[in-house]
Amino acid sequence: MTTLAFDRSGAGMPLVLLHGLGSARQAWNPVLPALADQFDVIAIDLPGFGESDPLPVEVVPHPAVLAKSVARLLDDLGITRPHVVGNSLGGWVALELAAIRPVASLTLLSPAGLWRGRAPLYNRVSLRATRWFASHATGLLSRLMRYRLARVLVLGQTHGRPARTGAQYARMAVRAMGTCPGFEAAMRATEPRGYLAGPAIDAPVTVAFGSRDLLLRAASRRLDELPPGTRVETLPGCGHVPMADDPSAVVALISEAVELASRPLTR
Repeated sequence: MTTLAFDRSGAGMPLVLLHGLGSARQAWNPVLPALADQFDVIAIDLPGFGESDPLPVEVVPHPAVLAKSVARLLDDLGITRPHVVGNSLGGWVALELAAIRPVASLTLLSPAGLWRGRAPLYNRVSLRATRWFASHATGLLSRLMRYRLARVLVLGQTHGRPARTGAQYARMAVRAMGTCPGFEAAMRATEPRGYLAGPAIDAPVTVAFGSRDLLLRAASRRLDELPPGTRVETLPGCGHVPMADDPSAVVALISEAVELASRPLTR
């Protein structure tokens, strides 16, 4: 059984953070202090990413399988009904998690999997190119992240405001993408088909896309598999990974989603 690495901070209602493909739990660092002022925050490395070991080679790391690993960790921590936030692949994992255990709310930031049939070619080519460069030139790219122009060129595909990201965050993003052992297996697992709704999700869902998300185009933003009543928002000026683009807007979106979920039902 794979043990998942995680950071836990703050106090209050439990809030689980799930990162995207080729990323790590540190992707949430720009929003972590503000969220920890309000919630008991658990930022998790998915299997094969960050400091979490990959699943056994015979196990296909489909998002539904990754969700089971997250569910086991939450059970071990005694967390019964958390609010869950997922970015990109983490958004897809969050949906699968809600199908197998109770959650209080889902906030999906540029979630992957909202395409019909096979993942669009543009998504696959873009991600594989990013992975190739990050894995073949990890050290060089990391050193170049001290320069703003380099951050713009390297992070411009995933971030809407790459010039605003700090060098430390940029180096983390490069190394996470370049060194994670679970990338290829997760890519193969998510390419054949997208998210398909299963059992009804008994929790409010908010989905938000950045206005500068260059990775997920219209064909990757189909909402027909999401629950009726899903709230759809836009994060102005943000890219595919919005946490570093506009931390305040992301925190406000999450806080609002949690607050709406906490209101008593009116009939």
